[in-house]
Amino acid sequence: MTLPCRLCGGQTHLLYHPTIKATYHACERCQVILKDPADFISSEAELCIYNTHQNSIEDPRYVAYFQQFINEAVLPYANGGTMGLDFGSGPSPVLAQLLERDYGYEMDIYDLYYAPEKVYEGKQYDLITSTEVVEHLSHPLDYFQLFQKRLTPGGILAVMTQFHRNDTTHFMNWHYVRDRSHISFYTPTTMRYLAEQSDLQVVYTNDERYITFTSKGVR
Repeated sequence: MTLPCRLCGGQTHLLYHPTIKATYHACERCQVILKDPADFISSEAELCIYNTHQNSIEDPRYVAYFQQFINEAVLPYANGGTMGLDFGSGPSPVLAQLLERDYGYEMDIYDLYYAPEKVYEGKQYDLITSTEVVEHLSHPLDYFQLFQKRLTPGGILAVMTQFHRNDTTHFMNWHYVRDRSHISFYTPTTMRYLAEQSDLQVVYTNDERYITFTSKGVR
């Protein structure tokens, strides 16, 4: 049974992944692909997956991974302010540490499991980063609207996630789907829809995994 898209209300078609044994709803309008809630894993299982991530600022490969993101998706669009939030920082907040150590940012961190205090409430940020997070969100629009409210005028939101190709064969063979904690998959078209609904503007994307927004709202 097809259902209206949970993001934009558009028409969807079903994709069933026989290896993962999960159903997905692919929207023909905004191009989001959303895992059926009946096939979500538990919070306990999700945390077990996260706990396998062994990342450190002492690991040069991991530092290079974030450095490329900073160079491409953050620095060219930064507004000169220094207040930042890393949303979904994970068990080791390497990105926040790099931004503080090398670029003079004062970073807050939030993570559902590892830093659950909502330190961002009532604050404004010149930079919000969210890397390998939005694929875990069941209601992404709620979070993009939250990000917009927390940005200063001209502040930027820099997101990293892997974009699907809007191709069923690719999706079925895509390594990104095999992580059972991933429930939402996007294209740049999806991201532009989220921006339109959140008073954000896309200022950069490499059409593969980086996208940067700025706040259009006037305060």
